[in-house]
Order: sequence, then structure tokens, then C-alpha cells
Amino acid sequence: MNTIDQIAAQLQGYDSQALRAETAQQFLAALVNPVTETHTVDLKQALGMVLAADVISPISVPAHDNSAMDGFAFAGAQLQSGQSLSLDVIGTALAGKAWSGTVADGQCVKIMTGAVMPAGLDTVVPQEMVSGDGHRIVIPANALQLGDNRRFKGEDLQKGKPALTAGTRIQPAALGLLASLGIAQVNVLRRLRVAFFSTGDEVLSLGDAPREGAVYDSNRYTLFGLLTRMGAEVIDMGVVRDDPISLEAAFQSAAAQADAVITSGGVSVGEADHTKAIMRKLAGGDAGVVFWKIAMRPGRPMAVGRIGKAVLFGLPGNPVAVMVTFLAFVRPALLQMMGGNAEALPLLKARSEEAIRKKPGRTEYQRGVVSSVANRSLVVKTTGQQGSGVLSSMAHANGLIVLHHDQGNVNPGDEVDVMMFEGVI
Repeated sequence: MNTIDQIAAQLQGYDSQALRAETAQQFLAALVNPVTETHTVDLKQALGMVLAADVISPISVPAHDNSAMDGFAFAGAQLQSGQSLSLDVIGTALAGKAWSGTVADGQCVKIMTGAVMPAGLDTVVPQEMVSGDGHRIVIPANALQLGDNRRFKGEDLQKGKPALTAGTRIQPAALGLLASLGIAQVNVLRRLRVAFFSTGDEVLSLGDAPREGAVYDSNRYTLFGLLTRMGAEVIDMGVVRDDPISLEAAFQSAAAQADAVITSGGVSVGEADHTKAIMRKLAGGDAGVVFWKIAMRPGRPMAVGRIGKAVLFGLPGNPVAVMVTFLAFVRPALLQMMGGNAEALPLLKARSEEAIRKKPGRTEYQRGVVSSVANRSLVVKTTGQQGSGVLSSMAHANGLIVLHHDQGNVNPGDEVDVMMFEGVI
């Protein structure tokens, strides 16, 4: 397990007080390790979990050559270029009920989608392409080729071959795939346990009476949503007051029961609280925790380290900054800890509908509304005010406009990168 200093020494251009966003991502990738404990769960419990081992297909899918269309199955060798083909209908093959007769040249079998192809037949003509009276059909000249509309045995999955590989995070499509193989239980890595709390005397919990200068805690609820969407086991520890005894007890409790601890607030320079001091104490000093100033907006302050075996993520206090730093840095690190694919969210290209001011030297994540236009290309515009406390901008946005470190002003019509929210928040 690498120390903070060892990781920093391996990163070119590392500067904790002027850290590029991509360097922060590289640092976290080196800091975290995946969980190793595994167990077997029923399929419906596996959503969001990560496969601990390859799933080997016990059957071929499809199990037989079958029809991809409602139509008529016949031997395709009878097709001749430029000539129509007449065939007598001698039977019907239904899905789940194979037709077992013998089919000669000049004959065909009516067949439903998914039905097993009768022996010796290899081509299906869709029913809407033929003419006839139901007893005899005519296939127009050059309507199709030998082998059309036939699905081969094992075309999707082959018996004895991996259907899903270790490290796959199980999403709805994977649930369906596993079910299609008759698999009722899977071996998975245990869910990642993540504890989180907010800090500060000015933070109110829901149900508290309003008071001057205080704000209701939104960060725990956005973190709860983000972590739940990831499939983590969440441990909500509430709001912790800004005094050393309460903070130390909260950090110790969180680290004892979780793989990762996420806090919001108390990591900015000059903040009048004890959060950073307690982080340093419990992490074993500066060798166990580092306080970053990331060249980004919104965000910038962030604490990273370890308390015991738990990885620590100290996020800013402003609501939008919490969500952006989570998406940019924490989410990929947690996915890596889950044993899954830790790649960052994919960036799509969209054309800006407006001018956006941007100075080179920092990465900016601006809230945006992405839509498609008539030619199916994407366009994007900002939600307006981009302050890090304007949480409504995140609720109105469907993605982030990612303006990279060395990028300057954006003109209307310029192409920009966007990070979509769908399926994430």
C-alpha cells in the first residue's frame, strides 16, 4: 500500500497547492484498492454489484438455429438471381414447438420469430415480402439471399465461454443476460461500505427549526443519491458539530465500519473549524492526509488520505462543488474500490449555443442543458448562474460542460465536451 508521499513522488508535476484535475484522478487511482471479500447472492439482489469471477455460459444462446422473423423457412440454395421462387407451405413451426417433418425442394414451412429452424432449412423470407394464398407462396426475384433472417446456434453466447467477466458491474441488461442462461445466483464482491457526514455549526438537519445564519443540509442527500445509484452500502452519520470531541468520535466511528469516509465542509483554507486538525490527527499527520487546492471550478479544496483502513475524501461545503468533485474524483475511485471499471464518465461532443468565458489554467465544470437538433447532433447551453452554491442549477442541468485546463474562451458554435448525468445522478 503506497503512502501519500510515495504516490506524489510518482506523479509528474504534482503540486498539492496547484493540482491539475487529471493529476488528482491519477493520485486517487494509485491510492485506493478494491475490496476482496466475496459472497453469493440471488440475481435480484445483484443489481449494482460487481462480479467476483467470470460467468461461464452453461448453454448456448440461442440453443438452436432459429428464425429472426415471422415468415417462411426454406432451403436457400433454391434461390436464383433474377428469378422468383414458388413454394408449397407444408407445415408451421411455432416458438417453443419445433416442427420435425421433412421439407423437400419446392416446399417451405411457415415459421414464427424464435422458432427452431426445421432440419435442412437455412433461410427465412418475411411474410410481408411474399404473395400467395397461404398454401403456396411466391418470393419475388432478388428479394433476399441464402441464409437471410436465420439466427445461428450460439450466435449470442456459446456454451463453455465467458458470458460476463470478473469486474463487470451488474446493470439491468446483465441481470437479463444471466437470467437467459438459467443462472439464479452469482458470485460477487461485497458491496462497498461508505460512511458520510456533514460538518459545521451552521448546518441544520431536516426537522430543525430555522435560525439566522444557518442552512439546511443538502449535501448528505445528494451524496446519498449518488452513492445509492452506484450500488454502495451507505452509512449516513448525519451532521457533526464543529468541536474536536464530536468530530474525532465521528471520524473514528466512520472509519471503523466503512471502506470509505466522505465529509463535506471544513477543508478550505482559513475555515474556523477543527475538521482538518482531526483529519491530520487520526491519519497520522501529513503522511496520512493531504489537503489539495485543485485547479478547478467549482471545487478547489479537497482532502484525501487514510484513517486506518478507510480511504478519506474531504469535500468542499458548497453543494454544487460537492457534486462536481464527487463525479470528477470520488466516483471513479469508489468504482475502483468496488472492483469494477474505474473509467471516468464518457465525454460527448456538443456545440455551444452561447459564448462561455474561460481562462486557461484550470478545469471548469459548468452546468449545462444538452439537447439534440434536427441533424441529430448535440448542442448545449449553460443553466445561467454558475455559483458553487446554486444547487438549483444542478437540478435543472442534464450534464456538465467540461472546459479543460488549457482551454480558453468558447465562442458560439464551438465544440465542447459534455459529461451527461443520465444514470448517474
